[in-house]
Formats: sequence, structure tokens, C-alpha cells
Amino acid sequence: MAKIHAYLNFDGNCKEAFQFYEQVFNTSNLGTYLYDDMPADPSHPPLPADANGKVMHTAIKINEDTMIMGSDIVEGFGHRLTTGNSTYIMLDTATAEEAQAIHQLLSADAKLIEMNLEETFFAELYSSFQDQFGIYWMIHFEGNKKMD
Repeated sequence: MAKIHAYLNFDGNCKEAFQFYEQVFNTSNLGTYLYDDMPADPSHPPLPADANGKVMHTAIKINEDTMIMGSDIVEGFGHRLTTGNSTYIMLDTATAEEAQAIHQLLSADAKLIEMNLEETFFAELYSSFQDQFGIYWMIHFEGNKKMD
């Protein structure tokens, strides 16, 4: 069965975001490639100036089965970052304590708290928010609200 990993795009602050996520999830970075690391290829045009110092790819493991990866968007390649709420990363926690700890760390300096961590009809604890880097998250602890 295939695994699903989230791939996140940033507007020049990917390195800073992943340093933050490393602290939140108490994990180490698996490696980072910058656009500057790409070897020159005479059959391709040189890198656009706005690629210098930006992250081409980075990744961390949240657990054995889940990774988040990311990169900076480079407009010189014809890409543009569009932030929106069409996608959330949903973290389904094993305990209420885990939900509380992750919510507290990950929502620090959040751009938008849509719903603070609280009990709902479908979860003992649930929250949704946009973090300080523009990424949308949901924290969920189902607890005693299991669906039949």
C-alpha cells in the first residue's frame, strides 16, 4: 500500500519553517538541497537569480510512516505560490496530551485560528488553524467519540 506524505511549498522561508517543524515534532532533518547545489548543465539555462539560497527539497519524518517535505517556490521558474485552505494536514493523535502538546507548539504565532483545541461532537479534542508559515493544520484526538 502506498504511503501519503505532505509536500509543502513556501515563499522563500522553507528552511525556517522546517527548523520550526523539527522542534514541534522533535525530529531531525533528513537533508536539504538548495537550488545552488544543482550542478551546472550547459544544455539548460542558468538558474534564475531568485533561486539563489532557496530550498529545492527538504524533509523530516514525523513518525515511521509519515514525512513532510518541502521546497521554496521560485518565480524565475514560472511558479507562483498560492496560499489557500483547500488542503490541510490532519494530525490524528493517540492521546489528549499529544494533541494538546502539538497544538500548543504548532499554533504558536499562527496567522489564523479557525477553531481552538476543544471538544466537539466528533472528537474529544479538535482544532484547525493556519500556522505562521501559511500551512493549514487540523489536530484531532477522537478519544471516546468513536463512530459506530
